[in-house]
Amino acid sequence: MGTAILGTGSYLPEQIMTNLDLEKIVDTSDEWIQTRTGIRTRCIGGQGDETYMLAAKAAMAALQKAEISAAEIDLIIVATISSHMLMPSTACFVQKEIGAGRAFAYDINAACSGFLYAFDLADKYIQADPSKKILVIGAETLSSRTNWEDRNTCILFGDGAGAVVLGHVEGERGLIGAKLFSDGNLWSLLHMHTAPSCNPELLQAASPGAHIVMEGREVFKYAVKAMEEAVLALLAQEQVAIDAISLVVPHQANVRILNKLVERLGIGAEKVFINVQKYGNTSAASIPIALDEASRASRIKAGDIILLCSFGGGFTWGAALIRW
Repeated sequence: MGTAILGTGSYLPEQIMTNLDLEKIVDTSDEWIQTRTGIRTRCIGGQGDETYMLAAKAAMAALQKAEISAAEIDLIIVATISSHMLMPSTACFVQKEIGAGRAFAYDINAACSGFLYAFDLADKYIQADPSKKILVIGAETLSSRTNWEDRNTCILFGDGAGAVVLGHVEGERGLIGAKLFSDGNLWSLLHMHTAPSCNPELLQAASPGAHIVMEGREVFKYAVKAMEEAVLALLAQEQVAIDAISLVVPHQANVRILNKLVERLGIGAEKVFINVQKYGNTSAASIPIALDEASRASRIKAGDIILLCSFGGGFTWGAALIRW
């Protein structure tokens, strides 16, 4: 018995930006982007696509799948680094939007690992009180936090949201275990400043603005090694053989990172769900979007062991195992 996914949902903005569109903005090419990232298109928010709206629409889809009403939700956790406001939280706006009147709500920031962190946190609430029903959402509008003059980063990111409804179930279903890590010493390799301080004593003179800054080659090097070690540590902790994994749903950052990770783990490509080519890197939203797509495409069946893994700014990283 454990904390199980009762329903999944996702929402992507209608506006699509192709690599050919990016060729008109920065010095790049469709071939260059695809070769280095695997990305062909990404979704970009338009009017009415604030982060909380994407999150709310993904949440409603997950609730419908779970056959649970918003009024039954006890807690909403939103993982995001691109809330349209610093206060109130995105989760509070989601609570209002979907009518989850009895829920309390808050955001967490663990960058691309945010969904895994939030899932693990929700599990602790449910273990303490098995009656709780919790919405965990990863939602981002990274188009609002991208430097569109930086060809090294603007090609990577997209907008979207994914959600899961979590609850206690009897039997073997649910979260098997998780291993989460962070290293603040490496923050400068992948970070994003906030708006300028109103206190001149705290003003960050070197701040380039409230957009993503990344040292791509260094991040690549750390990401593959860190995720590999997290996965192997988790498998050892839970005494699960790598051959027992039915599907890997990784953070969709870059197809080269994913291919390298799969190669080092010795997992067949047919066991890895990849949709980065369609959506780019949607940070905290990428794993729940991919989970929802995999579920709706019947890539996951009851009893399957699913491996989730991620790496993001902080640095933050980790892995989780779920029995579907």
